[in-house]
Amino acid sequence: MVDRLQGLGVSAGTAAGPALRMGRPPQLPPPRSVTSSPTEQAAAREALDHVGHELAERAARATDPAARAILEAQALIAKDPLLAESCDSAVAAGLDAAHAVHCAFTQQADGLRAAGGYLGERAADLEDLRDRAVAWLLGEPMPGIPDPGHPFVLIADDLAPADTATLDPARVLALVTVRGGPTSHTAILARALGLPAVVACREALAIEDGTLIRVDGETGTITLNATPDTTAITHPTATVTFTGPGRTADGHRVPLLLNIGSADDLPADAATNVEGVGLLRTELLFLGRHDAPSLDEQREAYTRVLRALPGRRVVLRTLDAGADKPLPFLSLTDEPNPALGIRGLRTSRTRPEILDTQLDAVALAAQAADADLWVMAPMVSTAQEAADFATRARARGLSKVGAMIEVPAAALRAGQILEHVDFLSIGTNDLGQYTMAADRQCGELADLLDPWQPALLDLIALCARAGKGAGKPVGVCGEAAADPTLACVLVGLGISSLSMSRASVSRVGVRLRQHTLDYCSSLADAALAAPDAAAARAAASTLLTRNS
Repeated sequence: MVDRLQGLGVSAGTAAGPALRMGRPPQLPPPRSVTSSPTEQAAAREALDHVGHELAERAARATDPAARAILEAQALIAKDPLLAESCDSAVAAGLDAAHAVHCAFTQQADGLRAAGGYLGERAADLEDLRDRAVAWLLGEPMPGIPDPGHPFVLIADDLAPADTATLDPARVLALVTVRGGPTSHTAILARALGLPAVVACREALAIEDGTLIRVDGETGTITLNATPDTTAITHPTATVTFTGPGRTADGHRVPLLLNIGSADDLPADAATNVEGVGLLRTELLFLGRHDAPSLDEQREAYTRVLRALPGRRVVLRTLDAGADKPLPFLSLTDEPNPALGIRGLRTSRTRPEILDTQLDAVALAAQAADADLWVMAPMVSTAQEAADFATRARARGLSKVGAMIEVPAAALRAGQILEHVDFLSIGTNDLGQYTMAADRQCGELADLLDPWQPALLDLIALCARAGKGAGKPVGVCGEAAADPTLACVLVGLGISSLSMSRASVSRVGVRLRQHTLDYCSSLADAALAAPDAAAARAAASTLLTRNS
């Protein structure tokens, strides 16, 4: 009898408790004959309105900024006139309201999935909205998270934003899904909530409801029917005590910074208890709108962040959007492979004024606050691109200019790029995708997207060596930084700072303080020598256990 399942750990920590599977989507009945198209069209539109209104209400009640942003985006999608028109067309073609909604959403989701990349990851969002609208039309319960009245481990094929955004950590002990990857909604929000999570576990739905299981979100292991001492209900091991700053056992400083989307993501005590921001995702200000935010609107948003962190580092990433994260005002044409197209810094090739306005706003915000502002460009591929960006930023008085390393070509030429910029920040999510030629949306390839892949670690080490040679900092702002064991490996490779979700800082900080810089270097050597991701993780974990 199988007593252990293996997936991909995407949010560190352990938890144990009874497993419960997610409520299933509604099953469509046989199609009905349509006697009145206007009646069916009105019903379909009413279903979309109901779902949009419900999600907007849940967004208003959400206390977590990341959850609120996701729910608001979902509500906007449900209210998209193009979807309503697609439903009208499906009814006009002879479908009843429920089948018309199902058809319209499925066609849109299939199109996104075929596009791959960021768009492919959003297909599950549309499918969740579809299932909610169809359930309302059929008078069935909304699909979603069970509420048994006691803590449990949630098992699902995949989790939609509307589900993950409203998880109650007091009830949901850990997450296990069949699909998903390191950058899925499940992974991102699990880390934000401090919940252990395992994705890409193909046999997860075979776990029967009520089975006592133990989930290890670091190793990706799910233990079934374990011994009595491990099957008692235990909450995630997130309650570790840590006060900064980040450092190793022998005092080597490693700033532990936050990944945020706006000032709302910062805690109230940010000025005293946050070392800084390693990634300010400015694209959240641009999403869901038909016109670019004005200079004043951007200046105000950036100033709020900078004023909240006087004297602290704030690394601002310029607009990271494009064909894979479409924005109407960019007027980009459809591309056969958006992940390899006009995105990140490349959007300035066709719309240079968008970047110019953003840099103007950043410069004005810097003058209005005394934070230590660093600005960097995403999706840099060549030294010349880095040089051009640095020239544009410095012309506005921005003195600390950097480049994100997300493309293998940039990693291989990190030394040359550092001749033009002041720092590098490695985005391990995209760098892993491009290094392994594995679409982040493809759950079957989740093992290739594991940040422990030795080839990815090789590129990170190459960048770190280039930084050391140039005397310039090289940080990691990808989700790899949130893994406590991998964080030690990254420091051993020569990474100078780590940026992650707020919930991950304590666990990473405690782990780093248990080991010296030399020992972290030995962990890095062991991981680099491994033949694959699983062996790299195992080698480092074994050494850590010996040194505990």
